[in-house]
Amino acid sequence: MASSSSYNSPCAACKFLRRKCMPGCIFAPYFPPEEPQKFANVHKIFGASNVTKLLNELLPHQREDAVNSLAYEAEARVRDPVYGCVGAISFLQRQVERLQKELDAANADLIRFACNEIPAAGLQPTTPNLIQTNAPPRHRAVEYNRPRIEGNGGGFYQTPNFPYAYPLPWNDNYNPQGGGLDGNF
Repeated sequence: MASSSSYNSPCAACKFLRRKCMPGCIFAPYFPPEEPQKFANVHKIFGASNVTKLLNELLPHQREDAVNSLAYEAEARVRDPVYGCVGAISFLQRQVERLQKELDAANADLIRFACNEIPAAGLQPTTPNLIQTNAPPRHRAVEYNRPRIEGNGGGFYQTPNFPYAYPLPWNDNYNPQGGGLDGNF
């Protein structure tokens, strides 16, 4: 990045602090004059002297990432003074968990469709252990009280003529009191 002092315009930091932007200004490469709010947020949350100390302690190739992180956290703190970027991260984690549950439900539905086991309205059959169907001869009777096939987390009921036991990629043991799967989080 070129120094803003070559354009005879002070960087956003020097302009905000109302001082002359010197050729070796540590802020100039990271706070261009076109982005005054970026430095204003960083200064409001962290303070100019703290940012100066931080940038002086870092190697030059690390400074841009540090300034971008400070700017992101500062903007998040301005928007949400209590939680900052942690609030955004928590929101996104909850959204991922919700979407994972939806995906798990969709996968379970797909497995039921693939196994031809969709009971009407979720009711158990009235005849003990067996329902006769009018399916083609290659399909046998569907049993609802047969052993589960377990794998790496979760499991599903396998039809007698379905040759492979596929373990599900999720765990059915969700415990809301323990905070996650099997109480581990």
